[in-house]
This record gives sequence, C-alpha cells and structure tokens, in this order.
Amino acid sequence: MSTLWPATELDYAIYLAKKNIRKQGALIGHEKEHYGQLHRKINHAWDLVVMQAREQLRAAKQRRKGDRLVMACQEQTYWLVNRPPPGVPSVLEQGPERSSCTAGQARMSPQGLPSNCSPPGPFQTKNIDFYKREMELCRKALGRARVKSSVCLEAYLKFSSQREPHDPIMSGCLPGNPWVTDDDTYWTVNAPSVAVPTKLRVERWGFSFQELLEDPVGRAHFMAFLGTEFSAENLSFWEACEELRHGGQAQVRAMVDAVYQQFLAPGAARWVNIDSQTMERTLEGLHQPHRYVLDDAQLHIYMLMKKDSYPRFLKSAAYKDLLAEAVIPPEAKKRVFPFMRKLPHSSPSPALLPAATSGEPAAAAGGPECGEGGA
Repeated sequence: MSTLWPATELDYAIYLAKKNIRKQGALIGHEKEHYGQLHRKINHAWDLVVMQAREQLRAAKQRRKGDRLVMACQEQTYWLVNRPPPGVPSVLEQGPERSSCTAGQARMSPQGLPSNCSPPGPFQTKNIDFYKREMELCRKALGRARVKSSVCLEAYLKFSSQREPHDPIMSGCLPGNPWVTDDDTYWTVNAPSVAVPTKLRVERWGFSFQELLEDPVGRAHFMAFLGTEFSAENLSFWEACEELRHGGQAQVRAMVDAVYQQFLAPGAARWVNIDSQTMERTLEGLHQPHRYVLDDAQLHIYMLMKKDSYPRFLKSAAYKDLLAEAVIPPEAKKRVFPFMRKLPHSSPSPALLPAATSGEPAAAAGGPECGEGGA
C-alpha cells in the first residue's frame, strides 16, 4: 500500500479483515468497534473486502519469513499512525493545538478516555467525567509558572555575549593552538596551579559560583578572601564534604566522624553555622553514616557562600586586583574574522592542504582557551 495518499476506509477494512482472519476474531477493543462500523457502512462491498484480505494472506505465505515479519510490522505501524487508538495523540495533526484533548470538538469513549485524535464514531460522547477532567486541567494550567519567550531570548543573548570571548571557535585560541603548532605555552599558562592566571580565566570566575569552585586557582583565592572575613571554615567544610562524596568506601565512616568532630560537633575547632532543622537531619543520618550523609549541611553552606560571600568577593579589591594583574597572552595580528587567524609556526592541517597549496590562508583550529575580544 502506498503512503503517498491518505488511507481510505476500504484499505482499513481490508487490514482489519485480514487481521481478524489471521487471529480468528481476536481484535482489540477499538479495532472491534471500527470493524463493526465498517462492516455496516460498506456492507455492499464486504465480499470484496474479505476476498482481498484472503488473497493478501495467501501472497504473504509465499514470501520468506523475514520479509513477512517486516511487512507485517510496517503495515501495523502505518495503521497505528493513520488510525490511532482512542486517547493516543495523532502525529498527523499540525499546529499549536497538536495532541491537545481540548482542541476542536472533544469526544469521549464510554471508558472516559479522550479520543479527539481518533476518527469520530457513534460511541464517542461527552460525559460528566470529561468536564471534570477538563476543569482540573484548566485549573492546573492557570497555576503553572510560565516564562515569556522574550525573557528567554534576552537571557540567551546575554549568555551568548558573555561567553563569546571565551569560545575557542568564535574568538580563537591563545597564545597558540598546541594541537596544530609547536608552541606548548598554552599548557603552561592554563595549568591547574599557576602563580598568575590569565585574564579570561579570572573573568570566568564571575560567571557563576560553580565556575569559581571548579577552578583550583579561583578556589584558592576565594579561600584567602574568606580568611579575611573569618569564614574560611565554610569553604573548608564544603571541600571536606566533596572529598567524602568522592573518596573511597572503606574510609567513609572515619571521614564522616572526622568532619563531624572538626566542623559540626559542639565546641568544634572550625564550627560552621547551620540551621537547627538541617542539623537534626544530619545527626539522624550519622547513626548509619554513608558518603551522602552530609549533603544537606553541605548544600546549606554552599547557598550561604553563594548568596553572601561570593557577591562580596566579586566586588572586593582583591578580585579587581586579580583582573588588573592577570596575564593577557599575546596574539597574532587581528583580522576581520577571528577564525581566519594564521598562527605563527603553524603546522597545516591535512584537511586544509588543498587550500594552502592554492595560496589561500589556512584557517587555524580553535582550542579550549580563547582570545580576548576576538581576533
């Protein structure tokens, strides 16, 4: 059967008749209903329907088993799409009201299932359960929080413009791409522990609190800042919880006891301030310690640092001095398009050899670190 035109009722009747013969009348609920409707509607041509169904079954027996299974699956899928069961959204519907049970004229089956996506029939009627369900769905829709598309687009543009200088594809890789050049300075200036970080690295600390904690250099400077505010124990407690979460299973009990004695016990040397409810949940979990027993306390301290200490760190003179003293790796001569930068002493990529031989400048591939302000 071709799928280039809509399926007719005669085709569907032949399919149901064939399935009814093969399964000896064992059709499912909605198929039985459609089978009865079609039998009454095209009763004058039912002999033709049965004859076509038997001929198709006889032709199928002459095929190989694999081909027979594939064709049976394709036919079943075709009719599931064109004649979906009641309550199943039709994939052929278009527009914003697709799969909506309230679009158009809603119909209900005797079992209370929405069937607006299936072909209409005499058994589909509205009942009181339908209206109760519609009222409940509308009530939930009114209370659902929504965000305007303009707000989403504005946030997306802000995110893109903020990270564009840090994107290696849009702004290039500084001071050089170590994958296509002999210059390995990139690994030196972006090592996990360096005396003076790059400016792009320091700027990323201001993107989010998580960016700051994931960088060992940024976390060290944040620890020094917390020391000036006499709250360095908060970050130390967070680091201890991270070590507990990712540490070995054999040391979990000993590490939980050490963290509790150092940060949470009454009179602890580096006591951290958490609320009473979080402390009660933590103490209950200490009876059977595991690697996630301190998650509630860690989250409380994390939010405290994120909302209180982190904004002050970004406004502090220490962070501004880091931005002023940060290293700016030298870059090549600027061009109109950043991805057209030709790095000195570059090894041509095999994919760009035809372009290089024809006299065109080879495009340099970008790496993880990116240049400031584009090329």
